[in-house]
Amino acid sequence: MGVSLIVFFLLLFIYFSTGSQVVTVDVTQAKHLLQSGHVYFDVRTVEEFQKGHVEAEKIINIPYMFNTPEGMVKNPEFLKEVSATFKEEDRLVLGCKSGVRSLSATAELLKIGFKDVRNLGGGYLAWVDNGFGTKMEEPAMVEEQKPKEEL
Repeated sequence: MGVSLIVFFLLLFIYFSTGSQVVTVDVTQAKHLLQSGHVYFDVRTVEEFQKGHVEAEKIINIPYMFNTPEGMVKNPEFLKEVSATFKEEDRLVLGCKSGVRSLSATAELLKIGFKDVRNLGGGYLAWVDNGFGTKMEEPAMVEEQKPKEEL
């Protein structure tokens, strides 16, 4: 059984083992929620996020999974990072590339007590397909290395 298949079944298990029902919204609903003050919580990898993301006034990126040579693996610090960044009462719309990772992440947040979290159905791809605004992160500027002065 390949690593990707194991990850898929793990995500399904997490989704079905939560006590609360995940609410999935389409891109139009998500856009309205973001305009009314919800935070867009992008759970894609940092590399994916930097290549382009939903344009929103309030946006945070904490990866739910990481790329490794063996395939995608869950971020072991995900819930810790989320709890340090958000309060359980915060209004969040979670998104990823296609809606699968964000569905699992939303289920996990509901399980630990978050109240107002929604999954973006279709993810970033659906957002782009609908022609909604996107933004690309500027590459970090690297200072030029200056030669050390000789004493």
